[in-house]
Amino acid sequence: MLTRRSFIRSSGAAILGAAVVSKGQAASLPEAVIQDKATTEPPLPPPNGRPYNPVVTLNGWSLPWRMKNGWKEFHLVAEPVVREMTPGMKANLWGYNGQSPGPTIECVEGDKLRIFVTNKLPEHTTIHWHGILLPNGMDGVGGLNQPQIPVGKTYVYEFEMKKSGTFMYHPHADEMLQLAMGMYGGFIVHPKNPNQHRVDRDFFFIMAAYDIDPGSYTPRVAEMLNFNMWTWNSRVFPGIDPFVIRTGDRARIRFGNLTMTNHPVHMHGYDFEVTCTDGGWVPKSARWPEVTIDSAVGQMRAFEFDAIYPGDWAIHCHKSHHTMGPMGHGVPTMIGVNQKDVVGKINNLVPEYMAMGDKGMADMAEMEMPLPENTLPMMTGQGPFGPLEMGGMFTVVKVHDNIKPGDYKDPGWYKNPKGTVAYEWSGDLPEPKRAKAPKADGSELKVHKPDGHGGH
Repeated sequence: MLTRRSFIRSSGAAILGAAVVSKGQAASLPEAVIQDKATTEPPLPPPNGRPYNPVVTLNGWSLPWRMKNGWKEFHLVAEPVVREMTPGMKANLWGYNGQSPGPTIECVEGDKLRIFVTNKLPEHTTIHWHGILLPNGMDGVGGLNQPQIPVGKTYVYEFEMKKSGTFMYHPHADEMLQLAMGMYGGFIVHPKNPNQHRVDRDFFFIMAAYDIDPGSYTPRVAEMLNFNMWTWNSRVFPGIDPFVIRTGDRARIRFGNLTMTNHPVHMHGYDFEVTCTDGGWVPKSARWPEVTIDSAVGQMRAFEFDAIYPGDWAIHCHKSHHTMGPMGHGVPTMIGVNQKDVVGKINNLVPEYMAMGDKGMADMAEMEMPLPENTLPMMTGQGPFGPLEMGGMFTVVKVHDNIKPGDYKDPGWYKNPKGTVAYEWSGDLPEPKRAKAPKADGSELKVHKPDGHGGH
C-alpha cells in the first residue's frame, strides 16, 4: 500500500547543489512516496510527460513523480527499513522509501530530471547514478564529485537523460557498509519512441547478497566472501514472485548485479536474445542467442524471448549454492556414513537429534526441523509434484494461456497436457552391461557383478 509523508522539517534546510535552499523552497519539495510491502506492484503508467511502456519490478514498484516547469521531480528517502525476505524471515536493512531495494525510477530519453534525496540514515550518504551519462558534479561519489549528504539534510541531483537503457542507483559513501545493508534501486530510461524496443512484458530486478547469522536480523557488513542469503530484489525463494507472461507475448527480463561475485542466470524452456547491457541496446545484427547469461559485478543485462512454449519454467542463478538458503560452510559430507550407533548415543543427550545427509541432502527439504527464530531452511518451497528443494536466487517463469493483458497475478501451477509429464517405467529392467576396464599393465579387469560374484 502506497502512502505519502513529508520528511522535511520546517526548521531544516535543504542543499541544492552548493546553495542552501530557503524554508519556502524546502516546503515545495515533492512528497516522498513510501511502500512497505514486498509485493510485485503492477506497472505504473505515465500520468504525464512523454509516453512509454512501463516496467514491472519483481517484488517492487516504480516511484511516482511530479512535473514542474518542464522537470520531472522525484523524491528518494534513504532510511533504515525492515524487509521481508520471504514469509518467515525479515531483515533489518537500509534502503529507500520504506524498502530495500528502493523504488525503480522510470523516465524517458530526453527528460530533465530533478531528484531530491533526503538522508534519514544514522550516517552521511550519497547516490551514484550507475551507468548514466550526466554532469560530473552529479555523479554522486562522496568527496570527489560532491560533499556527502549529512544526516537530516536533502540534496538535489539534476541532469538530462541522454540515452535509453537499463541502469541502477546506489551509494558511493561508506560503500561497503551501505551496499551490504541493501541500498540500491533500479533506473530505467525508456526510448523517446515508445515503439522502439517494444515488448509486451518488461521485468526488472537486481541481485544482492547478505550474510545474516541464523536467528539474527541484521547483516554482517564486514563479510567479503561467505554470504548465505542470495537475493533478487532482497527476496529469496519461495518469496520471489514469478514472472507472469501470457502465451505469445514478447517478454524482456532486465537485471543487475550488486553482489561480490558473478551470476550465470539460466532460464529453462527457452533460448533468448541478449538485447541490452548497461552500455546500451545491442543492435539486432549483433545480438546472440543464449540460455544462460552471465552478469559480472556491477553489470546490467537484458534478454528477450517470444513466450511460445507454455509451462512453469525455472529461472535461477546456475551457481548451485546460490539457489540455497542459509547454510554452514564447514558442513562435512556424510554420504555413505553409517550413523546408526552414534544417533542413539546423541539422542541420550539431545532427544530431537536426527541423522541427516548419509544418503544425500534431499531429506532436508522434506523434514520439518526446529530452527532458530527468523531463520530459513537451506532448501524449501513446494511445487505441484512435491518439494522444490530450492532457495535463494530461484523463481519461475509462468507462461500460461489464460493470462489477461496487464494481469501479473500468480496464475497458479501449470496443468500439463495428458501424456506430457515424465513417468515411471513399469516394464522389465535388463541387467546393465558394463565395459571392461583396463588395468595399468594393459590387461582387463574382471567386472564386479551385482550378485557379489566376480573379482577385481
